[in-house]
Amino acid sequence: MAYKDIFWMACDSMEQLRAEYGPFHTREEAEVEARKLGFGYLLRYEHILGPDDELEEVRCVFLELPLQMQLETRTPQASPKDGVTFHTRCASCGEAAVHETWWMAEVWADIHEFEHTRHKVRLFEHARGEGLKEIAGWRESAA
Repeated sequence: MAYKDIFWMACDSMEQLRAEYGPFHTREEAEVEARKLGFGYLLRYEHILGPDDELEEVRCVFLELPLQMQLETRTPQASPKDGVTFHTRCASCGEAAVHETWWMAEVWADIHEFEHTRHKVRLFEHARGEGLKEIAGWRESAA
């Protein structure tokens, strides 16, 4: 008996060289992330597995998000302020990066924590005249 495994990705286009973010278990989760990232598409992967859990077939279905949904209000941190940059730094290994928007920092942190199990990334906001401030609990507020 065949088994169908489904997961969702947020993506920026239907082109072969597209940016994808995910995977997500539900469409709703993927839509939330697509809105945060400004992506206009969802990608549904369907893996058909055979009796020995061997991959028999892969189906990809693109869904374009309605323009209104793409333009919905984003979180307050998403709108860039003049002179503000976001800095990520891994508390475990010290790797760091600078980002123009908070969502770029979140994507960097997700990738780093995925590639390095048990690492924890901290997020800082830097504004001219105010210095560097840590955004405590940013993972909980981003979810």
